[in-house]
Amino acid sequence: MNTQPREIINQNGASGYLAIDLKALRQNYRQLVERAAPAAVAAVVKANAYGLDAARVAPVLYDAGCRDFFVAHIGEALRLKPSIGDRARIFVLNGLQPGAEETCADEGIIPVLNSLEQVENWSRTAKARRTRLPAMLQIDSGMSRLGLPPEEVTALAADPSLLDGVDLLFLMSHLASGDESENPQNADQLAALRAASALFPSLPLSFANSGGIFLGGDFHGAMARPGIALYGGAPTDAIENPMRPVVRLDVRVVQTRTVPAGTHVGYGGAHVTTGETRLATIAAGYADGLPRSLSHKGAAYHGGVRLPIVGRVSMDSITIDVSALPPGTLKLGSLVELIGPNQTLEALAADAGTISYEILTGLGDRYHRDYR
Repeated sequence: MNTQPREIINQNGASGYLAIDLKALRQNYRQLVERAAPAAVAAVVKANAYGLDAARVAPVLYDAGCRDFFVAHIGEALRLKPSIGDRARIFVLNGLQPGAEETCADEGIIPVLNSLEQVENWSRTAKARRTRLPAMLQIDSGMSRLGLPPEEVTALAADPSLLDGVDLLFLMSHLASGDESENPQNADQLAALRAASALFPSLPLSFANSGGIFLGGDFHGAMARPGIALYGGAPTDAIENPMRPVVRLDVRVVQTRTVPAGTHVGYGGAHVTTGETRLATIAAGYADGLPRSLSHKGAAYHGGVRLPIVGRVSMDSITIDVSALPPGTLKLGSLVELIGPNQTLEALAADAGTISYEILTGLGDRYHRDYR
């Protein structure tokens, strides 16, 4: 990605500049395909492709060879379908709320069945339509979030009639600690999935998320489902992030000023200057995906120089200390870097006390977006 910030020349007065590198996205997908081979590699594009616009992201991944896409809700599936049509499969990770089965069947969308109730509803729909309907079956291998618990897995295996009309494509589960390469929970979950698989020996497995791809072949199954790694996020703690950065965020300066010692900055006067200080206010805040928890500890960058956040992050603005820059360097409309070559997505998230997923999915629509 071009590492040189560019002035925004547009008429909408955008608060900042969000660059999305589609070539890097494509290269990340291909790298994951190589690591997961011979398993197929799907793409998780839920939450509007982690905030980057599924309608722009999915066709790029399709062109790179992806034929399976995962979203969280059927509404996301319906919005995604016009971007890829009937050329690829769309899976709904949360399964279906009661009443959505007919729409799902009409549109050729594939639910992930997470409970006996969802299994029953989907089977009933298939029988009423006098057809067979595809699905994935998710088991809870130890995350206690989604999927059939062990007793329901056993009950389903003991009574195949519960699956009348349903064509199961995969048996899947989800890793809770896949990004932590030494976490013993990974092996425990793998053992639980294998035990469930023995009850459904004909079903291929889908297990690995982004981190799981880097845990090795035992975790890959027949289909991996990466998410954050596609978008440049670090998938594992075992090695330095091998993914190419996909996003860069630069935010505009609204105002600069020089204040004396003892000046209160921001809401609550939470920061007090200890000497003469040059400040800049930038045009983004927690409404733009920059959490309030960055107050007093995050930073922006300009020309490789760290510019610490002072005072509390506001809804629409953040104040930074620019005393380390020569006077006059920043002015109205100048850009400072929030995510880029000097500050990774993970570094910004760490300063905010959160994870890269939350930062990425929270980036708002007030930035000018450039899909490169």
